[in-house]
Amino acid sequence: MRPTCILPFMCVTFLMWIPGCTARFEANWSRLDARPLPRWFDEAKIRIFVHWGVFSVPGFGQYSEWFWYWWHSEKRAEEVEFMKKNYPPGFKYTDFALEFRAEFFDPEIWADIFKASGARYVVFTSKHHEGFTNWPSAGSWNWNSMDVGPHRDRVGDLAAAVRNRSLHFGLYHSLYEWYNPLYLRIPVSELVDLVTTYKPDLIWSDGDWDAPDTYWNSTQFLAWLYNDSPVKDVVVTNDRWGKGCYCKHGGYYNCADRYTPGQLPDHKWEKCQSLDTQSWGYRRDMKLSEVMDLPSIIKDLVYLWLNIGPMADGMIAPVFEERLRDLGAWLGINGEAIYATKPWRVQTENSTVAVWYTAKNNTVHAIILDWPSKQILQLTTPRMTGATKVTLMDYPDVPLKWEPLTPTAGLRIVMPAMPKSLGNAWCLKLEGVVQRVSTVRVKLGFSI
Repeated sequence: MRPTCILPFMCVTFLMWIPGCTARFEANWSRLDARPLPRWFDEAKIRIFVHWGVFSVPGFGQYSEWFWYWWHSEKRAEEVEFMKKNYPPGFKYTDFALEFRAEFFDPEIWADIFKASGARYVVFTSKHHEGFTNWPSAGSWNWNSMDVGPHRDRVGDLAAAVRNRSLHFGLYHSLYEWYNPLYLRIPVSELVDLVTTYKPDLIWSDGDWDAPDTYWNSTQFLAWLYNDSPVKDVVVTNDRWGKGCYCKHGGYYNCADRYTPGQLPDHKWEKCQSLDTQSWGYRRDMKLSEVMDLPSIIKDLVYLWLNIGPMADGMIAPVFEERLRDLGAWLGINGEAIYATKPWRVQTENSTVAVWYTAKNNTVHAIILDWPSKQILQLTTPRMTGATKVTLMDYPDVPLKWEPLTPTAGLRIVMPAMPKSLGNAWCLKLEGVVQRVSTVRVKLGFSI
């Protein structure tokens, strides 16, 4: 569909005929889906997701952020027994909010950790399905972080700290609320309030599965967001705007939690993963064996949302902080192979060890997920030229010796002594190789 210019009394096609008029996105999916993603999103790659709410107080069970639902509606045995053993009869879920004091919450410390992780933006839970808002929402009186618990605007506090470190800031927001009979009247006005007050660079919508987008007025909100909001030129959205929208409508595609496509999609996508593999929210009963290690994180690195669930008192678990700082140390050496890269013509190969490819400008990066035996690495896919140069990013000023694997393609590289890597992953920089041949689509594991 051609762009249209909406004027007070008329609709005129051929935008270029109207000086000073800008293209507008109509409230229908064909136009909204045609909006290009802002460039910063494709270049940032690494982001931290933060699940924090009243659910952090009990902090118990698989998918602890759903604790209220498991206990109240599903009456799941684990949660029912937990409440019987630890809380008096008559204790209500809403009573947990009084204990959600966040007494050790320091947004500056959080932002320092996020910056050290190498993340380029942070997405924070403004409201989960429990309906409790981490900002003083007019639509959630007496069930928000200003009226009860810590008595502070946690969205505003964290937004300021994150942006002071030149990171992008986004917000997660659930359309649905489990036990609020008026939730239908809330989402659009609440989202408008969030956008105008905090100006998020990204909106991660959720809780849409129970009704179509027409029920949530999603297209009307997105048209306002893209046309008239204070973030219209920079904001990014996901695909959770109503039943049937997943992997079909919206900005980039999330499709499902921990989504891993079988081949490289034609549309921008993400993989959401949590450091605690059993929950998005914090669990007091979390075991070390259930926490992702650094090699597992790196295997899913590009376009990865890496989630943490802080404790109710505002502390980030030391094991989460350690993982994030270790990731940042790895990216400090190898980030060139991640940030602002594009998919190469081939995504992976496994001739000597598992290898994932990315590309930027005229450079190809080969990310190897194990160290080759006998110091010899074979890459079958790259095609060399007379100008081919190979370096390991741990030693960027030391060219590595290589020879052709075949007359037409491939390299046999003599690797140096193995540098230490907590992530068990290293990056080769390949300059002067043939960039474009026929496109090959293969099974993906690396989230490009």
